[in-house]
Amino acid sequence: MLETAKPPVVMTIAGFDPSGGAGILADIKTIAAFDCFGVAAVTSLTFQNTMGVAGAHHQSIDTVRRQIATLFDDFEIAAIKTGMLPTREIVVEVASIIKAKSVPIVVVDPVLVSSSGFRLVEEGVAEALRSDLFPLASLVTPNISEAQLLSGEEIKDLPGGRLAAELILAMGPDAVLITGGDAESDSATDLLFDERGSGTYSAERIKSRNTHGTGCTLASALACLLARGHELRTAIPIAKRYVVEAMLSAPDLGHGHGPLNHLPAGPGIQN
Repeated sequence: MLETAKPPVVMTIAGFDPSGGAGILADIKTIAAFDCFGVAAVTSLTFQNTMGVAGAHHQSIDTVRRQIATLFDDFEIAAIKTGMLPTREIVVEVASIIKAKSVPIVVVDPVLVSSSGFRLVEEGVAEALRSDLFPLASLVTPNISEAQLLSGEEIKDLPGGRLAAELILAMGPDAVLITGGDAESDSATDLLFDERGSGTYSAERIKSRNTHGTGCTLASALACLLARGHELRTAIPIAKRYVVEAMLSAPDLGHGHGPLNHLPAGPGIQN
């Protein structure tokens, strides 16, 4: 009987989007596409579709803790990707668990506000991310709006992005990737800042309605690639290409910004 290598187990700790485009569902689909095994802990049940968010019911600290604890009892977790952590208490609890379990790879997507403008988290979350979770992170992946909120620096150009990234890096993560999908330009340029300095990753902007969940998808893809042993600077182009392919191949569903619910198994994701 042939034995095959077990896929890395990647845990996502995030909100539930019933439209399937973002949050836990997008994460799990991406994790599977990268030949990893996905497990999940839900932090909030959101009421949303592709047009926007109507509300959310946040989980209790105990509910989140018990979901994560039972998974650690059964699985060897190679990486954790966090998304929507809606309360300060949940951020602190997740950080405490990650620290206690010595999780080797932690990718933090600091979800604060939905693309439709709905505030997804309570007061104090940004501060808790800075003080408790960022120091444990292998990578933080804010978009431009999130990077401005977290750093306090307005980003109008590349020097402003570098300053914001440097300020976030000083909060403790190993690396910061400011994603440029929400910038008003002809190209989508992501800015990386780590101990080796800065680097940029540009791609032609895709005119598409299928943009719901791009941040979740990119962060999950990077968590999987890092869990598979890829170096960050080589993983970023692979993850970006995957998101582009997902946008181009997604069916036109819903009336708003369509979800990336048809995710391709792109090349280059194996070790």
